[in-house]
Amino acid sequence: MRNLLDIIKEAESKKIAIGHFNISEIAALKAIVRAAKEVKAPVIVGVSEGERDFVGTRQAAALIQNLREEHNLELFLNADHTYSLDKIKEAVTAGFDAVIFDVAKLPLEENIKKTKEVVRYVKSVNPNILVEGEMGYIGSSSKILESAPEGAAIKPEDLTKPEEAERFVKETGVDLLAPAVGNIHGMFRNAPNPSLNIKRIKEIREAAGVPLVLHGGSGISDDDFVSAIRAGISVIHINTEIRLAWRKGLESAFRESPNEVTPYKLLPASEDAVYKIVAQRLKLFNKL
Repeated sequence: MRNLLDIIKEAESKKIAIGHFNISEIAALKAIVRAAKEVKAPVIVGVSEGERDFVGTRQAAALIQNLREEHNLELFLNADHTYSLDKIKEAVTAGFDAVIFDVAKLPLEENIKKTKEVVRYVKSVNPNILVEGEMGYIGSSSKILESAPEGAAIKPEDLTKPEEAERFVKETGVDLLAPAVGNIHGMFRNAPNPSLNIKRIKEIREAAGVPLVLHGGSGISDDDFVSAIRAGISVIHINTEIRLAWRKGLESAFRESPNEVTPYKLLPASEDAVYKIVAQRLKLFNKL
């Protein structure tokens, strides 16, 4: 199977993006695998610290490895939003393909110092595991929002600055960078998410010299996705959107079968709902 970094760089050269989708249970995972097989596109499965606590860190790694081999898929596992070196070590030991170290709330100097330590550790264990760093706070929860997260970098002056991105990558040695470019985690309940700053994405990519990752993809318009990919985004995270689809699918199953109590008879509705979203996004990201 091809190396994940090579796949990401190839996507960048083709002006397409790799879809990254989070899971908390097996119905969503089945939906992602089903969509990846249909679209025939590489996919990254993400599990945040909270999701890993529920699914199990080693268990998630075993599931992905098994599905990868069974279906001959370019399916990768990422330790999404990890806040400590100890949790990074758990994911590395379990055999994850990539890790995200998120201390974006800290001042730049401290972010660089802590991220550099993580990169040094990960690469000493396995140079093939990708390390992603973050710059700029965009919220920390994939949920339905009433308003923007407090302190989120939405104003132009608060977005990631190209010169700081260049310094961050150079001093930390990260493989991937997730900047704040108008994106936020979560989706607004009754309004579209803020528009992305496409010009800033292009400037950051040119300065940073490594592939860029867009977090908070739920709620972003198709036009913004396409423009962001052209400007330098190579990986796109979707979580809230599929969580919402999962819930709506389950609610419809309860309405249609109010007396049903068997999980494997109810959860296929959630799987179908998540599958539709993932397939749509993969087709958009891959220009299909």
